Amino acid sequence: MMRTLLAPVIGGGERIDLQDRVVVITGGAAGIGDELGRLLHRRGAYVALLDIDADAVRARAAALGVRAVGIAVDVADRAGVRAAIAQVREGFGRIDVVVANAGVVPRPATVRLLDPEEFDRVLAINLTGAFNTVQPALDDVIAAKGHVVVVSSCAAFAPGMGGSPYMVSKAGVEQLGRALRVELGGTGATAGIVYFGVVETAMTHGTLDEDELGADIGALLPWPLDQRITARQAAEVIAGAIENRSARAVAPVGWEPYALLRGVVNVALDHKLSVDKRVRTLTQRLEQRILADRAR
Repeated sequence: MMRTLLAPVIGGGERIDLQDRVVVITGGAAGIGDELGRLLHRRGAYVALLDIDADAVRARAAALGVRAVGIAVDVADRAGVRAAIAQVREGFGRIDVVVANAGVVPRPATVRLLDPEEFDRVLAINLTGAFNTVQPALDDVIAAKGHVVVVSSCAAFAPGMGGSPYMVSKAGVEQLGRALRVELGGTGATAGIVYFGVVETAMTHGTLDEDELGADIGALLPWPLDQRITARQAAEVIAGAIENRSARAVAPVGWEPYALLRGVVNVALDHKLSVDKRVRTLTQRLEQRILADRAR
């Protein structure tokens, strides 16, 4: 289930050899970002890991040894990210590749009862954080004829009940990646979007496995959309997307038909889910839990 569909960039330049390339990875202290840092470092890249967890990101970089640095920064902090990108530039002399990977999920909630601050927090990290990461490095990437990867999600085109801030943010990341891909045309640099289904990470376990309602919402996914890949497999997908300058990558491959046909599928699916008794019951249970928590 780790097979992917990688779309090449037509006229996007030669394949990228990661040897001696400088790669910035946000969310680099855990999950996909951690695995990607290890993988690219083994392939000869200089790796700059950025993460809000200062101790963890420095430990990850120290474990890699030479050709790695760990920088503590919150991607929602625009000035902080600019300073971090400048630190990478000064330390390694260049930036070839940027991977905007950092992301969070909200606790399940309906739009009606969602804490507005939680909505803002998720978009600040997932969407604005991707912009904050990519923009200050673009001149470097263009000069190096490098590549940008923004990590979206299959949630970008899936129904968002119970977790709308995440879906909204990842749909925004997709559009950011599409804009970059077009705008970089002719510069020699390229950009692409990676879409993942369910990846085995601590974030996934906390959202879908350890939360009863989250698990029930996750159970609505039919086969093969419910299939999972590991964080290491996800990292291999991103590494391949970088090396091939892929315009897009989707994993697991079972999501690809949905990705391609979403304009038609979602019209029918949204209606189906809006009248589905299981979804209505889950929505009621979710709102009851939120109200009960607030009453405590």
